[in-house]
Amino acid sequence: MSSTQSEGYGERHSERPGRIMLGEMAEQPAVLRRILADGAPRIREVAAAIAARKPRFVLLTARGTSDNAALYAKYLIEIRLGVPCGLTSMSTITAYGARPDLSDVLVITVSQSGGSPDLVDSTRAARAAGAITLAVTNNADSPLAAVSEHHIDILAGPEKALPATKTYTASLLALYLFVEGLRGGDVSAAEALPELADRILARQDEVRALASRYRFAERMVITSRGYGYPTAKEAALKLMETSYIPALSYSGADLLHGPLAMVDNISPVIAVVTDGRGGQALQPVLDRLRGRGADLFVVGPKPQVDAASAGFVLPVEGVPEELQPILEILPLQLLAYEVTIARGQDPDAPRALAKVTETH
Repeated sequence: MSSTQSEGYGERHSERPGRIMLGEMAEQPAVLRRILADGAPRIREVAAAIAARKPRFVLLTARGTSDNAALYAKYLIEIRLGVPCGLTSMSTITAYGARPDLSDVLVITVSQSGGSPDLVDSTRAARAAGAITLAVTNNADSPLAAVSEHHIDILAGPEKALPATKTYTASLLALYLFVEGLRGGDVSAAEALPELADRILARQDEVRALASRYRFAERMVITSRGYGYPTAKEAALKLMETSYIPALSYSGADLLHGPLAMVDNISPVIAVVTDGRGGQALQPVLDRLRGRGADLFVVGPKPQVDAASAGFVLPVEGVPEELQPILEILPLQLLAYEVTIARGQDPDAPRALAKVTETH
């Protein structure tokens, strides 16, 4: 499905509940193309300026969906750069008033809106403490961009649906380009992503058929390892905020340390299996899940899907493991949408949610 077809796809479903979320999911191939064509040069410039300052380690700050994007960046930074990287606890600064020495530390704050007060306050405090600050947002005019030394615009365009979809995949690609820019890496492999995303989103009927299995699910467990773990966390968040199904996300290693006991043949388990070392590390977990008779849904390579109860085969041949999360989340976004529709709910209007969450 081309970008033009993607845009029409959302329009054809304009009367359905969830039409805004559906339309924004369909925009993702075009957004990825825009970042590669228009955003990449600016991202390279920012990366070169920061690399010249040789940060001694990296801290990532985010909330919600952006927190899952930040976790993806943590894997990239530690694996691709070999630089220590951590996720911050903002309350240490905003609630407790801590002022750590952040001299020569790169602090990256990821936010769709760039408007949450705790993100702005913690970034301002980090800069005052000597940090190199970078905001990654979908709003170049946001308060967060204004208080940060550097800014990357993810160029996703206005996102009106409460469940974030296109800003998540846009954040992943922007962060990938930034990290590769820090190391002077070759990013040509990313050029295949828009077309592959088109192909995945064109398979919505396939996902709708799979969603019927989980219409009455009372809970779900989602697991992965390595680069796929942020995907598991983001998929769980999407399911919870749209369909209200309690969805528990675990690293495969953590799942074996106790939570495996709650897995039975009734509650579905979704496994995100990257084609690479993360998928290899997850294999013992998959074996244990099958041994317990779990209803196992796999998103990943065909051999893994064939060995599961159900699944979605990802077209990832030739795609480096570190780029696969940008594709892995797409069928799971569709799954959250379709399960929500099947349950008679509107994914555009999750209860008790606001687009900009103002935590302090």
